[in-house]
Amino acid sequence: MLNVSGETVCRLVELAQAFQARDTVAMPEDAGNPIDDAAGAEALTEPAGGEEDGSVAEFRTIIEDLEPDQQTEVVALMWLGRGDFQEDEWEEALRLARDEWAPDTADFLLGHPLLSEYLVEGLAVFGVQCDL
Repeated sequence: MLNVSGETVCRLVELAQAFQARDTVAMPEDAGNPIDDAAGAEALTEPAGGEEDGSVAEFRTIIEDLEPDQQTEVVALMWLGRGDFQEDEWEEALRLARDEWAPDTADFLLGHPLLSEYLVEGLAVFGVQCDL
């Protein structure tokens, strides 16, 4: 069972899709594997004009308003949807996400170009679908 609501994750999916649709994301040249190096997967989000996109700002706000255990669930859902873990490895994914937790969780998540797809796939494992 998830502690973070499916509705919240679905809103994050919508915001990630809006963000991903923009051409303003520059990935670091060597982000590494986020499971191995959580700090290495930062997104550089500098839209034209130097202002942060509204979808990015709302995404960050939602993530920052979540409790750390809920933030780690979102990260674990992303990993699950990406195929790094299988359904029966959920507890292991949560443990790793807790061990790797950092206050910059929003930036870590936004650093994954297929974030919205990964979250949708992760939610599907728990029988949750987003009406997008």
